[in-house]
Amino acid sequence: MKSTSAKTLHSEEKKAAAASGMLMLVLLCLFTAAAVVSLVLRINIISNFYNLYWGYNVFDIVMLVIWILCITVVVPLLCAGLKVLKPNEAYVLTLFGKYYGTLRGPGFFFVNPFVTAATPSKTESHAAHTAHAAGQDSLSTLLKAASTGAGKGKKISLKAMTLNNEKQKINDLLGNPIEIGIVVIWRVVNTAKAIFNVDNYSEFLSIQCDSALRGIVRLYPYDVPGDEDEDERSLRGSSQEVADGLKTAIQEKVDAAGLEIMEARITHLAYAQEIAAAMLQRQQAAAIIAARSAIVKGAVDMVEMALSHLSEHDIVDLDNERKAAMVSNLLVVLCGNKDAQPVVNSGSLY
Repeated sequence: MKSTSAKTLHSEEKKAAAASGMLMLVLLCLFTAAAVVSLVLRINIISNFYNLYWGYNVFDIVMLVIWILCITVVVPLLCAGLKVLKPNEAYVLTLFGKYYGTLRGPGFFFVNPFVTAATPSKTESHAAHTAHAAGQDSLSTLLKAASTGAGKGKKISLKAMTLNNEKQKINDLLGNPIEIGIVVIWRVVNTAKAIFNVDNYSEFLSIQCDSALRGIVRLYPYDVPGDEDEDERSLRGSSQEVADGLKTAIQEKVDAAGLEIMEARITHLAYAQEIAAAMLQRQQAAAIIAARSAIVKGAVDMVEMALSHLSEHDIVDLDNERKAAMVSNLLVVLCGNKDAQPVVNSGSLY
């Protein structure tokens, strides 16, 4: 029973108890001013008592220490409970190691000053590693990567974010190696899952996107030749279906991290370099065959129409041999790559 409740605690997000930060700030200012005035008065009383009686009053000394502690310890401690949030930001708060709640929404809040804000692990190192892997080792790039993790403090962004992974080489349904890249639009919807169920939800999403992409690409061929079934699905011809399948596959994998996949699209699709030239020749050959088929079909229809008109209007009476010669000549003229050279026959066909 205990393990079940612990699992629920770290899987379901709950609202953190918070008060108005502005009201608490005003009260702290009044309390600080009162403490300073009381401290000055107490010092004055102790000084006058010493001058009159050549000694100190224990009560005054104790009160002096109390007011000093209020100014130097209590006030800074209470100020630590003041939190400011911008739109689409959240704090995941823990109290002595236990999940306390999530603070959402723009505003100025006051929470328990003993709570701490949890944040994903290795944020700065992951950003720097990403810049290093991309070959961007300049000082400005590394500083930008470090500020990406450290500049946000311990706030969790609820905004829609973009993940653009590097291109991958994957074999399609027919075993052809292809290069493919995707872009994923995502956001955090459950901060408790994002912080406590995975070590770093950004890294987790990136890895799961790569895994889901490989699974989807292996279900489709890169392209379907023109002479095959037009209803057959392919990566190039069924982009919307592939995108929907990719989105569903990624969503199933990242549900445990409290992430929502808003959109997943293919940004780059091409044959791998080692087979690109061969596949280009194949596409060119398929295009030539398709064009020739259309030309021949059109030529046969035109020949049939010519013979039909000649027969219907009794323009000339042709026997089978002359019809064959006419068909042959018309097909040569209509299907040839070059313009026909006319030859005038001044004698009989026989």
